[in-house]
Amino acid sequence: MKGIIGKKIGMTSIFSPDGKQTACTIIEAGPNVVTQVKSQDTDGYTALQLAFGDKKEKHATKGDINHFSKAQTAPKQFVKEFRDYSLDKNLGETVTVDIFTEGEKVDVVGTSKGKGFQGVVKRHGFSGVGEQSHGQHDRQRAPGSIGGSSYPSRVFKGMRMAGRMGNDRVKIKGLKVVKIFPEKNYILISGSIPGHNGSIVLIQK
Repeated sequence: MKGIIGKKIGMTSIFSPDGKQTACTIIEAGPNVVTQVKSQDTDGYTALQLAFGDKKEKHATKGDINHFSKAQTAPKQFVKEFRDYSLDKNLGETVTVDIFTEGEKVDVVGTSKGKGFQGVVKRHGFSGVGEQSHGQHDRQRAPGSIGGSSYPSRVFKGMRMAGRMGNDRVKIKGLKVVKIFPEKNYILISGSIPGHNGSIVLIQK
C-alpha cells in the first residue's frame, strides 16, 4: 500500500484534448512527514506513520513535541498510519504527490457531511404515508407502521427510522487521478469525494 494525507480544496472541471469535460476534486496532498517507521521486529507489523498540517507548539503536548522532534519536524495536526507501505521511506523524510501518476486508480477515504437529525424521507428515501384526510394532517412525510401489536409485540432491530444522518467514514474506490501539480502539491481526482471543503482525506492505493 501507498498513501498520503490531504485536504479537500473544492471541485472544478477540466477538458481533455477531444473536448470531453471531466468533473474533478482538488486535493492539497502533502507534503507529509514520516514521523515513525514501524517494523516487524519491534512492533509486530510494518507500517509508516505520516503527519500533515503544522500546529502551533503551544497547542501541542510535551509528548507530541518529543515525538515529532525525533523526525526533526514541527508538531503536526493530523497523523495517520499506513500499513505495509510499499515505498521505502526513512524517519524525517517527506512524501509528496509524486508517489502517484496520472491515470492511476486510487481509493479516497473521508468523513461525509453531517446532516443532523433527519426523517425517513430524507434519510432512507421513503415516500411518506400519502395525502392528508379529514382528521389526519401532517402525514405526508410520516414513517408509517413500524411493527405489529400483539405479534411480535416489538420492533425488529435494524428498522429504518429517523435519526442522525451523515458524518460517517466513507471510502470511494477506483477513482482516477486526472492531473498532478507537484509544485503546488495539488492532485486532481475524478468525481466527488466525501467531506466538506477543508476536510481531511486519505488517498491510498
